[in-house]
Amino acid sequence: MGLFKRANRSGGAGRDLDQAELGTLLLQGEDMIDQLAGAHRSWGLGSADRWGLDQTTGVITWTFLDRTATAPAQILGSFSPSAGSWLWAWANESILPHMSKDARGVRDWAEAHGHAALTQPEVEADENAAATLVALAVRISKAKGFYRGPGADSVAIITFGPVTLTEKDGTTSTFEVDLD
Repeated sequence: MGLFKRANRSGGAGRDLDQAELGTLLLQGEDMIDQLAGAHRSWGLGSADRWGLDQTTGVITWTFLDRTATAPAQILGSFSPSAGSWLWAWANESILPHMSKDARGVRDWAEAHGHAALTQPEVEADENAAATLVALAVRISKAKGFYRGPGADSVAIITFGPVTLTEKDGTTSTFEVDLD
């Protein structure tokens, strides 16, 4: 109740509400990441022989010995451990505009809700700060799948939709997670 009383005062009350809102979203995002990871491990996420993302088609592909998995994808951003920074996809010139819709959605949400920290193109970030940004973005974008795409100098954070599994014999099935 003290939080609501402070909301009527001038000064830092709005900031307290902002922090509470972000704290709630962060916890929800962390929970979503855990649930998504557990669900998607059932078809093999994290154990593929290789993966690739075609920005032109917007499709991510994971290749296994006995099957492939494909899904429509978006790029949220990238974390560079060596530079200690997070770069949102919408601010990255190497990412095609249609591949950063989820990232732009996070930025638009942050602008509408007064969370300026989530609207900066690039921010200093260690691994914990990057994980916080990812959890918030996964929650705000209501992602149905989430992948950390390892790269030479950075880690791409990719959201994805329904997964189509194609077996060697050509049979297909679809895997989708609905956390709503």
